[in-house]
Amino acid sequence: MRFPRPTLTQFIFVGMSIGLLVGWLFPDFAVTLRPLSAIFIRLIKSLIAPLIFATLVVGIAGHGNIRQVGRMGIKSLIYFEVITTLALVVGLIVVNIVKPGVGVNLQVAEHASDILAKKQTISEVITHIFPQSVVQAAAEGEVLQIVVFAVLFSLGLAALSPEKRQPILTFCDSLAETMFKVTGIVMKYAPIGVGAAIAVTVGHRGLSVLINLGLLILSLYAALILFAIGVLIPVAFFARIPIRSFLNAVKEPALIAFSTTSSEAALPKALLAMEQLGVPRKIVSFVLPTGYSFNLDGSTLYLSMASIFVAQAAGIEMPLGTQILMMLTLMLTSKGVAGVPRAALVILAGTLSSFGLPLEGVAVILGVDEILDMGRTTINVVGNCLATAVIARWEGEFNPQTTSEQSSIGGIG
Repeated sequence: MRFPRPTLTQFIFVGMSIGLLVGWLFPDFAVTLRPLSAIFIRLIKSLIAPLIFATLVVGIAGHGNIRQVGRMGIKSLIYFEVITTLALVVGLIVVNIVKPGVGVNLQVAEHASDILAKKQTISEVITHIFPQSVVQAAAEGEVLQIVVFAVLFSLGLAALSPEKRQPILTFCDSLAETMFKVTGIVMKYAPIGVGAAIAVTVGHRGLSVLINLGLLILSLYAALILFAIGVLIPVAFFARIPIRSFLNAVKEPALIAFSTTSSEAALPKALLAMEQLGVPRKIVSFVLPTGYSFNLDGSTLYLSMASIFVAQAAGIEMPLGTQILMMLTLMLTSKGVAGVPRAALVILAGTLSSFGLPLEGVAVILGVDEILDMGRTTINVVGNCLATAVIARWEGEFNPQTTSEQSSIGGIG
């Protein structure tokens, strides 16, 4: 009898379990495993600059001339940014109230105090956003500077003629796909890196770290539910979207997203479901894929909570202004990675590095990331499905099916 090959997630859980035991039973030895964790963190950090640059260029310049995106594109982008901002706010509120990271005591990055303690003027903060060298920005992990350069590069690329734009766009698309593959390769080392990180953390702090991780899971799902009830449902109500019919239409794509932790796996079913609900194909085919790059409600909410969790775990008090700047960075850098499992961790690592927070927090979170990913990916898909209906209504082209037609897809009139 042949047994199925264990998945990466199962290997990560095994590594985490071994790390817990080593950290609990042999705390002094566990501390010596830090280099194994550091290797994993360095590998993740090396992916940040090319991945962010390539995905942003493809996401922005891939539409061709920005002016040709037209009225529907402008409406979509406005809607996406408003909703993702609300997601960030919900995440910030919940993580600051619950404080799931307090007590973990991660080792603080050497330059964290310099970054957070230095009093910068508004002009200095704004000036620092713009790179004087993109190579230097990549080397120093200045994620927001990479984003600014990528946006400017994308706008310049979009202004070129199609024949001149396409080779560079093809290269960036290939680069993005390559970096996703490299991410997959690096993730094969994750069980060792995660196991070592957990061992080091438990060796320093004890088993109480499990309480913090469980609290992070509960906090995230509570925040996702709060976002769905407090933001998505009111948006559907005010946009006059038949809520019960929408929920019936979206339940299968949501289930696929929850079980596979991949937004792209749910895309075909989501396209069909929204068209059956009454959204014209031309709107579904534009808004839904665009939303996969610009409307990551669940991922942005998760990133806001995870980043502040790491700050709390490191014992760093972050003023509200710094938190807002971090959220702005996350909102920009998270574009274009919805369909790739674990890619959010790369984005998180880049942002933590920019703000001097310990990257060990990424390895610790990775131990429970599968559970977190299921919830955030589901909200990504549901949020994008709702966006297609809202934009269709905004365009005056939303045509809900009749009662009999809705019944055939599980809806009601």
